Amino acid sequence: MAEQTATGPFNCETPFERGGSLCKTCRLLPETPAGRKCNRLVSNSAAMKTLLKKAALVADSDVAVVLRGESGSGKEVVARALHANSPRRAKPFLAVNCAALPGELLESELFGHVKGAFTGAQNARKGLFETAHGGTLFLDEIAEMPLPLQAKLLRVLQDGELRRVGESEAVNVDVRVVCATHQNLQECVRDRRFREDLYFRLKVFTLVVPPLRTRTEDIPVLAHMFLEQERPGARFTPRALSSLLKYAWPGNVRELQNAVKHGAILSQGQPVDLEHLPEELAMPTVSLVPEPEDGLLSLEQAEKRHILRVLEACGGQQIDTARVLGIGRTTLWRKLKGFGLAS
Repeated sequence: MAEQTATGPFNCETPFERGGSLCKTCRLLPETPAGRKCNRLVSNSAAMKTLLKKAALVADSDVAVVLRGESGSGKEVVARALHANSPRRAKPFLAVNCAALPGELLESELFGHVKGAFTGAQNARKGLFETAHGGTLFLDEIAEMPLPLQAKLLRVLQDGELRRVGESEAVNVDVRVVCATHQNLQECVRDRRFREDLYFRLKVFTLVVPPLRTRTEDIPVLAHMFLEQERPGARFTPRALSSLLKYAWPGNVRELQNAVKHGAILSQGQPVDLEHLPEELAMPTVSLVPEPEDGLLSLEQAEKRHILRVLEACGGQQIDTARVLGIGRTTLWRKLKGFGLAS
């Protein structure tokens, strides 16, 4: 999860120590250093255990990894785990959100620039690739990178060298690249929003981080971990925990963490109850698609029901809905049009 210092997926059996024991289940170090805090992997779900077992197999290599999953599902935590369990662990782990910067600034952020390369470039500056030399660079929301910059990234990945903005001399770099996206990159390639050659260069190994709503076994362990971070020794009431389990969590683990923080503040030293949690957790989920009488849904009905539930949870915002679903906005529009809900 981008810009989170302690989040999760994986209930490992041993605490992190430098040079300490690996988890007996996933064979990864269960905690990874991140600034003043750490990222702790906690989970009870089979889906996350399967994912992290795969991550353990690829962590020791230098291959590029693409992490797919909805916003807030824990992709950066998995990326940090890959780095912490690799031979590059003593070198830097750096992260950048490709959607947070315009193309010109992102190019300078990644590759650096020389003095006077553009307005405001008063001094020469190394980019993240040079700074992360020997380590790992995490490119979040890679699908949002402008096409011209994708071509430059491809050259760095293929040749292991870059040119700072405004400079002709090449600089050699040794960096492992881990990317993340909530979008379907194959669909982005078809829509000509992502270079096919870069797609195949990055797609050496793909890990899909499941959304929190599909791994409800993880909600209690994550919620208790977040609450312990906010108020050591605090607990949830049964009805508060029940509401956490029933909620759809369109914002995934990040939303859960914020909800727990909300409850820890409002409970004022008391057990966290339903009234202390964000108001949407106290509201019953309204189904926009009626259940069939026999309780079974066709694939088309299930897709429609899920899309409309996410759309409702996102307040009708199609951009946010597409991001949560992990599809392009055009694809979402086509599906809504098929439902008779878009013109």
